[in-house]
Amino acid sequence: MTNGNMKIFLKIADFSQKEGVKKGRRILLTLGKLILVFVLLYFFICSLDFLSSAFRLVAGKTAGNVFADSELLMNPISGLMIGVLATVLLQSSSTSTSIIITMVSANIIDVQPAIPIIMGANIGTTVTNTIVSMAHSGDKEEFRRAFSGATVHDVFNWLTVLVLLPLEVTTGCLYQLTKKIVDNWNFETFKGGKKDLLKTITKPLTKLVVQIDKSVITDIAEGKADVENKTILKIWCKYDKVIINSTMTTELTNQSSVLNSTLPSFYKEPVEKCVSVFSYIGWSDTISGIVLLICSLLMLSGCLILIVKLLHSILREEIATICKKTINANFPGKFSFLTGYVAILVGAGMTILVQSSSVFTSALTPLVGVGCLELERMLPLTLGSNIGTTATGVLAALAAPAKRLDVSLQLALCHLFFNILGILLYYPIPFMRKLPLRGARFLGDTTAEYRWFAIFYLFMMFLVMPGVFFGVSMAGKIPLIIVICTVLTLGVTITIVNILQSKLPRVLPNFLKTWDFLPECLRSLAPIDRIIKKALSVCKCCPCASCKSEQPEEEVVEEMSSSPIVKNCGPRQRTISKSSQDGSTPYQMLKQVMPKLNPRKRNISCSSTGENGSDENLIAAMENGPEMASTELSFVDESSPELPLKSPK
Repeated sequence: MTNGNMKIFLKIADFSQKEGVKKGRRILLTLGKLILVFVLLYFFICSLDFLSSAFRLVAGKTAGNVFADSELLMNPISGLMIGVLATVLLQSSSTSTSIIITMVSANIIDVQPAIPIIMGANIGTTVTNTIVSMAHSGDKEEFRRAFSGATVHDVFNWLTVLVLLPLEVTTGCLYQLTKKIVDNWNFETFKGGKKDLLKTITKPLTKLVVQIDKSVITDIAEGKADVENKTILKIWCKYDKVIINSTMTTELTNQSSVLNSTLPSFYKEPVEKCVSVFSYIGWSDTISGIVLLICSLLMLSGCLILIVKLLHSILREEIATICKKTINANFPGKFSFLTGYVAILVGAGMTILVQSSSVFTSALTPLVGVGCLELERMLPLTLGSNIGTTATGVLAALAAPAKRLDVSLQLALCHLFFNILGILLYYPIPFMRKLPLRGARFLGDTTAEYRWFAIFYLFMMFLVMPGVFFGVSMAGKIPLIIVICTVLTLGVTITIVNILQSKLPRVLPNFLKTWDFLPECLRSLAPIDRIIKKALSVCKCCPCASCKSEQPEEEVVEEMSSSPIVKNCGPRQRTISKSSQDGSTPYQMLKQVMPKLNPRKRNISCSSTGENGSDENLIAAMENGPEMASTELSFVDESSPELPLKSPK
């Protein structure tokens, strides 16, 4: 081998060695990042457990008192809203469902009025992953995808309730179906159990921070005495039984004698505190809950931000392409239609393993945000989690006393069949499947455009609206019927008009072809957005703020109904106001600002009123120039007629 060939060979070997080292480093770095993702996921799940405990400490007794008022539960609408509010407060549909099943097994309420509460619990559990999606608010496109992925669960559950709740109230279909199933079973000795795979892993950490006595909430709901003074925060874990002998003296007057009897009594004396931080601090339930709530939210947000950043760094180029193709792939050939149903089974199985639909769907939300999981695949996984979460209720029912096992299991089966019927209603038919997907995408698009809408949506859907409907239902049946009929009529009318506007506009009268005849505040969120931006403009560091200092004073584009330059163009016209000190003509001003207006390729035809009061063509009001010949200008102008704007010869 010649010296030249030897040098080339050594260079190739050296290059290959360097490439091998680089490749090995990349593999080790990727593995390290994956391990860190799982560690962060562990702390993320722990933060959800802390969040649930915090809500129980803050509002657990209130939720228990609400459940204890059986008269409220007899109204299906109030029962539905109680289910939503209680699950939001407890941050666990499993807890609220188990409480209701326990109340049924204790013969406090019957199965039929408990069904709407179970439906409400199904809706309330979706609040967690909606909160999780807000960690992506820093990036517009990520936020759009993440919020859509989170709210597809909300939209599906609301759509299911809108159909099945009226059907259940009028026909009792779920009650009758589950009753026939239960009546055909022979119940002898049944002992239920509960195995929480996830809590077995997270309990060693969460137990060191806080311990909760869930039986206090259940006892309050069941109306037991002497529970109001108990704390939900578990402070003492070890007790000793103390026997006190009390002597009772009874005078027998007829025989002139005295009878003394000694009666033993027992009480538990606390001897050892629980090994947890909050047990040793000794704060009240409310203070402990507020502190734990703040800490858990900070922990949850921090874990999510780090998980998203790590996923971004891992899921790049080749790896991202492989993951997307694998996760979002369909079965080959004729079996492609089975992919979604297999995803439903996977979602159900994973939720049964982790014993929490909130944890499962919250873990999927960042994957949707970074673009690894498509919304069409998120939907069946979410539907599967709805089925998987019913396993907790079945286990709680199996733990009921033998005499009440049938009714407890019947309610648990109502929860199961409610979710199964919802899937059969909205998933198999492609047209129906598009309804929750379109609703979720609409919410995602709206939130990406107006970031504040996410917080508004959370408060409205999970607190304000359930609270309003609950209050109206308390006023009586007639006000409730009037409100429901009004809301349904408006909703159906707006939906039909929107469909006709996009599909068959010719059948509508001219004023209904667009919503421009309504005030802007009734057809757009832009006025609220402007108010919020103006309020936040005092903070220059706020990304939502629109600081005036960032915009040049020479060019300002504002919406006005009329001006000295643009007039008679309707309520949504753009007006250009610019200082004329630099000698620019109105046409030059318009030409400079046109690219910033995101034009819709609609021509403007307006008149201008000069200082002498005479109407002139808009172009005539501007300076004539050689560049004006045969010029057509596009402008964001939704209400003006589509007429060409040409310069005079």
